[in-house]
This record gives sequence, structure tokens and C-alpha cells, in this order.
Amino acid sequence: MNITVFDDLEKLYKKAADTFVDLSKKSIHKNNRFAVALSGGSSPKAIFNLLATEEYAAKIEWNKVYFFWVDERWVPLDDDKSNAKMTFETLLDKVPVNRDQIFPMYKDGVSPEAYAVEYEQQIRKILGDEGIFDFILLGMGDDGHTASLFPGEKVLDEKEKWVSAYYLTPQEMFRITLTAPLINKAENILAVAFGESKKHALNEVLNGAYNPALYPMQLIDKKEGFQFFTDEKAKG
Repeated sequence: MNITVFDDLEKLYKKAADTFVDLSKKSIHKNNRFAVALSGGSSPKAIFNLLATEEYAAKIEWNKVYFFWVDERWVPLDDDKSNAKMTFETLLDKVPVNRDQIFPMYKDGVSPEAYAVEYEQQIRKILGDEGIFDFILLGMGDDGHTASLFPGEKVLDEKEKWVSAYYLTPQEMFRITLTAPLINKAENILAVAFGESKKHALNEVLNGAYNPALYPMQLIDKKEGFQFFTDEKAKG
């Protein structure tokens, strides 16, 4: 596993943005497209802000990038809790990406369960039945969750579906998420977790006994193509 520990968060964000650019070039050269699945949260927000700057945006063939999301709260796209809203405001509204190549994880007028089926169909339309994303950006919560794969939830046992929607009782809302089997197909995965609050979970994920029901991040294969960016406070 490739773990990089940064002494400064700005360096982490810059390296993540550089990684996005480099992988976009390699994927477009190889497949004539760059299919990505993005996460929400403060870390991706900082990375997206960088990618939207002229320095980075000029290096990316946006008309060949396909945007999906790793997970989402089941809220309208104009809700402040929406991961998609944050991504539009920080990145997608600022770069020349084709709107028909953006696939938010929400749709008015349908149930989250029905849209999970539709979302998988959208993924298959772009990626084929192999379902191999070129790049997935993951975060990790203080409890060791990633995507909407939360400790103790049935979605952790999913083996067949690529996308799942379920009611997360502690948050009193529906979530929709890519499942571990689909995430693990990806050509490249970058996981980002930093700060003192992540220290315990990160240590368990990397060094503890295998217990994904408690630390779902352990479900993600730490294979070639997987990178973990963290800082000294989290890594210890």
C-alpha cells in the first residue's frame, strides 16, 4: 500500500490535485475518457478549489471527463448538505465540462432505492459491464466509514449491487452509495484522511485486526493503484 504522510495540508491538497491531472492524462491517452467518482467533505472541497484554478484547469481535457459520485445524502441538489452542490460550486460550474457527462446521485420524483438501480445503469452505460472507474476519491470518517459504508450497516455485506440506497437511522435520512465491490474495481483510488480525530480509526484500518463491520474502510482493497494521503496528526 502506498501511504504518503504530509506535514502540511496545502501540500496534501496540491499533491492530490496533481494526481488527478496526471491520471486524467493517462486515462484519456489509454481510454479516450476519464471516468471519476468523487466524495464530499472538506478535503475534496479544497482539492476541487485547486482543480478549478487556471493553473490546473488548463491541464485537463474536461470534455472527456465523466463525473459520478461515491455517495450522497438523499437531498435535493440545491440543499446545502448535497455533495453534488458543493462540487458544482467549487469545480463543475467553473470548468468547461459537458453537462451530459455529469451524473449527480439524486433525482426528483423517484425513491432512493429506485434511483440506485437507475444509477447503476448509468454507470454501466459509460463504463460497460466491467464497471472499472479510472479514478475514485475517498474520504474516511472518524468512525472508519468511507463512502456511505457505515459501521454495522447491511450495505457492508453487499456482494452484487454496484449502488445501494438505505435509511441511515442515526442520521434520520436516506443515503445512496457505491458499494465496496464496485469501488474495488477501480483502476486508481485515492483515500484522504487527516487530523487528530482520525488517528484511532486510521490506526485500526491500517494496523488492526480485520473487522470491516466496525471499520468499513477495511473493505477497500489496498492494491496497486491505491494511495492513502494523510498527515502526521492522523498517522501518529
